[in-house]
This record gives sequence, C-alpha cells and structure tokens, in this order.
Amino acid sequence: MADIRAFRAYRYNLERVAAADVLTQPYDKITPAMQERYYATSPYNLIPIEKGRALPEDSPNDDVYTRAAAKLKEWIAAGILVRDPEPAIYAYAQDYVVPGTNTRRTRRGFIGLGRIEDYEAGVVFRHEQTLAAPKADRLELLRQTHVQTGLLFMLYDDAAKQIDAMLDSTGHTQPAVEMKDEYDVTHRLWAIKDSRAVEKIRGVMAKQKLVIADGHHRYETALTYRNESRARASANDPDAPWEFAMMELFNAHGSGLTILPTHRVIRNVADFNFQRFREKAGKYFDWYAYPFSSAEERETSFAEFRHELERQHPRHAIGIYAGGGSFYLFLLHRGLDMEQMLPHFTPAQRELDVILLHKLLLEKCLNITAAAVSAEQNITYVRDMHEAIAEVDRGSAQIACLLNPVRVQEVREIALAGEVMPQKSTDFYPKLLSGLVMYKLDEDL
Repeated sequence: MADIRAFRAYRYNLERVAAADVLTQPYDKITPAMQERYYATSPYNLIPIEKGRALPEDSPNDDVYTRAAAKLKEWIAAGILVRDPEPAIYAYAQDYVVPGTNTRRTRRGFIGLGRIEDYEAGVVFRHEQTLAAPKADRLELLRQTHVQTGLLFMLYDDAAKQIDAMLDSTGHTQPAVEMKDEYDVTHRLWAIKDSRAVEKIRGVMAKQKLVIADGHHRYETALTYRNESRARASANDPDAPWEFAMMELFNAHGSGLTILPTHRVIRNVADFNFQRFREKAGKYFDWYAYPFSSAEERETSFAEFRHELERQHPRHAIGIYAGGGSFYLFLLHRGLDMEQMLPHFTPAQRELDVILLHKLLLEKCLNITAAAVSAEQNITYVRDMHEAIAEVDRGSAQIACLLNPVRVQEVREIALAGEVMPQKSTDFYPKLLSGLVMYKLDEDL
C-alpha cells in the first residue's frame, strides 16, 4: 500500500547555528508577532522561506516566493544548510505537557518520503476539506523553491507496534538535533541509516493505509505539483522526486498522541435569548446547570462542570456557557433516531459531538447555517476553554460551546470511510517543527 523511502535530507548545519534559533512552527500557526520574533532571532531563521514578509513594492519578479528561493540558494552555498551524505529515515520524538494539565507525554514517529497518491487510489485518506487560498500560497512557494520544509502528519495502524520498539531504542542514543521550542516542547531527531532497519520499516508500511492527521493543504499542494511536473516531464518516471512528499508517520496505537478540542464561540446572533435557546435545545438534549453566585462558588462549579463534561464523553456531552451565573452541560437524549434527524451523514459522522453541535444546536436552535459557519459570520474557534468563557464574560460573544476532543480512532474511521469532519474538528498537539529536515524536489532521492 504505502511506499515509504529513505532520503538525503537537507538540515541546518548545527556547527554554524543553534536549532532553537532557526526552526519555526508550521506556516499556518505563525502569527504576525511570531513572524517578527523569528526574523529578529537569527539571520538564518527559516521564516523568510516558511512564511516571508510581503512588501508593498512586491512584483512577480520580486516577492515572498522569489526571495524564499534566493535565500535557500544562498544558505546552501554558504554551508548553512547541508545535505546528509547518505539516505536515512529520521526518528522524531517530542516531549510535552498536555495543555491545561500536568500530564507529560512523549510522541514518537519517523520521517520518510511517502509516495503521493490520488485519494481514489485508496492509500492516502483525508478527514478535512481544504481551502483554495492556503493551497495557492504553498503551491507558488513550492514552484519557486522546489523544497518542502514542513512535514505532513500521517497516521498508520499497527496494533502490533512493529516499528515502535525500534523508535524507542533510539531514545538511548545521542540525538542529532535536540531543542526546546516556545511552547516548552522538547524536539529530538535521530538519523536511521542502517539498511536493515530501513527495510523493516518499509516492509511494515507497505501494508498500511495512511490518514492525513494534519497538513491537508500541504498534501494537496504536493499532489498538484506532482501533476504539473508529470506534464512537463518527457517520460513517466515513478521514482522522480516530485512523486514523493516528506511525511512524519505516527502509529495510531502509540501512547503519545494527543488531540485537543477546538471550542466554538458564538456572536452576532440576532435577538438572542438564552432561555429560548435552551428550550429549543431541549428537543435534543437534557441539560444540567452548575450555578454560582461568587468567585469561590464559580471555581467549584466550573471544576464540577468540567469533570462531568469529560466524564460524559461517550454520551455526547457539550458544554454551554452564556454568562448569567451558570455553566451548563447538554447531554444528547437517549434513544433519538439519529438517522432520521441527520439523514445526510454517515453513522460514524453522527457519533461526533462537533456534528451534533453544528447541526442540532447551531442550525436548528440558533439558525446559524452551514454557509454562515463557513463565512465565520457568527463563529470563531478558540482552543483554550478559559479564553472561550472569558469572551462571553467580556461581552464579545454570546455563547461559548465547549467540546471534548475527537478520538484518534474516530479520525481514522471517518477518513477511511471517505467522509470528512467539519472545519476545525481536530487539533493534534504539539505541532511538527518546520525546517527540522528539508526535501529538495529537483535532486535525486
């Protein structure tokens, strides 16, 4: 099924630069403030390549993409970026604390080149729709630089954990790269060059189907670039560099995987009345209030509410806060005919809290249509539960809708069934650093 290859990555020359000064978060997580900080940290920080500054005087011959290509050539010529002398598969570990908890985890995976497949081939599966603008941006960058700096986050399914033990053993050796990022996540990288180990990994992966966990836009950009390159080529070469993309592969049965919830904050609902909303919601949900009348009571009520929200996960629990001195827990009625209520969704989709929130509470109780959600007329997305609640308290939102995270196996089930989730359904944490390894598509593997 999946064709995984070792490759000669370009990496920063750590005799010339410090990893913590030059590596960045992925492009779609870089805020304007982060962009400026990265520029200030080091003249060799990846930022002008990963997400460069746009300038007022930009033209087709001098813009963020052409400057990225020039910078890349400059750094390779100067020995800032160097290519590994022999092909490798790269073990990558991240030590982190789950946000909002004291739980510490280690997530281990490996980086290789994966053959780019059309979705119809039944090898690579998505769980999200993509947007045109991010793909156009990444495609133009790839056209100019011919380099992939970011990693696709892919899941495979190996209950026997045939590769995991090999990855665990690398933790007892000195990593080639070790650094801590701005989120207090420690990143470590090792090069696996032993041909027997590489072939074992390739053999296990040859039986696998891959699910895109994060990086849908980057994958479809690589797919478009592959098709463009095929059209220009004089002959079909299945081993051409553009036939592959750089992937970080994680076992869905690994112990270190974390998905964070993304909460919904609702605003601009005309004539909003919480009592009326709650009455409409009563057709679908039982509700339980956790009231408070003082700061001390609020803290106690919130702790009880959050505990029950997380405990009730299997019953489809959604937290609701609209001010007024109470947190609410909405639990889906037992025995509802979900096929009748949501006829255009598959059984797996009907099991997702985020689908129930959007289709039952937002559409049927608040008249927020799918088109309005897509246009973000009434909804914004907030990862931190306390921040979502604070927006209501500040008066900048009317309701905070608080969710439990989607499970890894739910992501796989949806993807393998050929279905997709609503926007912002999954947030795999932590993110994979950009620039840790780089793949140049105009050179042999």
